[in-house]
Amino acid sequence: MPAEPLTRRVLIYRLGSLGDTVIALPCFHLIARAFPHAKRLLLTNFPVHAKAPASAAVLGESGLVHGYMRYSVGTRSPTKLLRLAWSILRFRPDVLIYMMPVRPLKNVRRDHLFFRLCGVRKIIGLPGEDQLQHRLDPQTGLYEREASRLARALITLGDAHPEKQASWNLCLTALEREAATKALGELTQRPLIVCGPGTKMEAKDWGQENWRALLAQLHSTYPGHGLVMIGAKEEAAMSDFAAQQWTGAKVNLCGLLSPRETAAVLERAQVFLGPDSGPMHLAASVGVPCVIAFSAAGIPGLWFPVGTQHEIIYHRTSCFGCRLVTCTVEARRCLTSITVAEMTAAIARVLGKQTKISQHN
Repeated sequence: MPAEPLTRRVLIYRLGSLGDTVIALPCFHLIARAFPHAKRLLLTNFPVHAKAPASAAVLGESGLVHGYMRYSVGTRSPTKLLRLAWSILRFRPDVLIYMMPVRPLKNVRRDHLFFRLCGVRKIIGLPGEDQLQHRLDPQTGLYEREASRLARALITLGDAHPEKQASWNLCLTALEREAATKALGELTQRPLIVCGPGTKMEAKDWGQENWRALLAQLHSTYPGHGLVMIGAKEEAAMSDFAAQQWTGAKVNLCGLLSPRETAAVLERAQVFLGPDSGPMHLAASVGVPCVIAFSAAGIPGLWFPVGTQHEIIYHRTSCFGCRLVTCTVEARRCLTSITVAEMTAAIARVLGKQTKISQHN
């Protein structure tokens, strides 16, 4: 039988790049289940930073959305806003799914008014005044993960199940996995440590000297492992420096693979190492344990990778939650206080658990 035609139109509003898109995967799957025969377009920004892939590069041919509508973040240009409004009017969405981060109430009201003026009559996920704060668990001291908050906002569509690994399925293709195999070459025969030390935010940078010292120590401890460096093209030189003292099997794939091909590489890893970054969320989405030198610029828990298999090194300094892009006051005290020894011990715990599991099986 021929496929049922797309009879409804759904517009999904979600800005951001790699990490922002990945952590919304459970909600993208939920929307696809709730509107299986609808044409689903994603209203999103295209990257303004070379190190930040667009949502289209993350979702690819997954089928979770059928196309994209471009938005220029922060624009106040009447011409651009009118062009966007005209695109929405022509699309004539039956419903808009609002999947934006916690924002000031005035921004939410402005968005609401704009979409109403564009002819949108039904909006799902628009937060009320009582939903404009992040929830804190007083027992753990951690804030609700962003993926869980987004799932709560769309509960009228059903349960997104962010706690289940299946909800994070990127629907990678055979060609994407073949590209990963080709890129790895002989490393496919080894257990892999994958490291993505780069970040587009200075406040999240653990420092290339720390990464080099850590990888040198790991090569001494795990000489049979292969090392894979991942990240943007602009991070290739830094990754080369960080891996300089790893004299065994290694490959630097920075800038050589798409985000989805990188996810196919990560599927093969025993552990991912990096800062709070998009690749961290990509690794978690394919079930890989992460060991993260986590900046305290963000509040604890909100952007932690999904799952319980990770080791998050987060030093809660007095200035935590500053949200600075560049640390101009404390010289990244939250990160510089994280030692190579702490990271090494955390990696040993992760790899030790995996060894026990394989021996048990």
